[in-house]
Amino acid sequence: MERGLPKKLPIAGVKQVIVVASGKGGVGKSTTAVNLALAIAANDKGKSVGLLDADVYGPSIPRMMNLAGEPELNKQNLMKPLVNFGISCMSMGFLVDEKSPLVWRGLMVMSAVQKLLRQVSWGPLDYLVVDMPPGTGDTQLSMSQNIPIDGAVIVSTPQDIALLDARKGAEMFRKVNVPVLGLVQNMSVFQCPKCGHQTHIFGQDGAKKVAEDMELQVIGDIPLHISIRETSDSGQPVTVSQPDSPQAQAYRALAKEVVARLPSYEDPLPERGQ
Repeated sequence: MERGLPKKLPIAGVKQVIVVASGKGGVGKSTTAVNLALAIAANDKGKSVGLLDADVYGPSIPRMMNLAGEPELNKQNLMKPLVNFGISCMSMGFLVDEKSPLVWRGLMVMSAVQKLLRQVSWGPLDYLVVDMPPGTGDTQLSMSQNIPIDGAVIVSTPQDIALLDARKGAEMFRKVNVPVLGLVQNMSVFQCPKCGHQTHIFGQDGAKKVAEDMELQVIGDIPLHISIRETSDSGQPVTVSQPDSPQAQAYRALAKEVVARLPSYEDPLPERGQ
């Protein structure tokens, strides 16, 4: 079966790739991807981090990262990422009007994803965080087969319905030999801002039970908090706009766990340094 698969080629200038995925939409995957990228950079200011929006049909990164405009081209005719908060970003949202829907078939989507991977001047980057589209479709399979992915982070709410799809997402990455770093339990608890009472709106610790069944770990527990929503909508993610808040600290703790679980980086062309 593997004979017919294309050879995985690293993204030029990128050391390690982390994909953030979910089995279904609406669980806070893009918000997690954005704050994860920012938190990795905040935890180690010596590392360079990029953010790729691979959700061609519903790109969220431009608004969340407060970026707009068409990318410029360098001398090699490669697109230069747009940068904010020190993060290099690329998204289909930079290339099409925000209000225009993309009515594309699968092959066109795959072509667009390849351009975002190969026709962008990414490097040098220590980490590229990829915000994947929801589900287990063409984009996930194509990327898994075409580029080396160092780890996948699966995002879900504690709700049973969301966890069913999260399990499928994790199993898909395992089938294509992508290491699953762990599960993120998003919107885990709501704390009333007036009385402080905590309510588990989507259920309690559902992700932990699924993780145990799959021999994985919950590597992040993110609360349901209005500041996360407000800062994401305004293009000032909570990790940078409210760095001392418990919400930002939750993302920084997640980033620490993600980086710790990545394999050691090995230069695919070590002779270049000789």
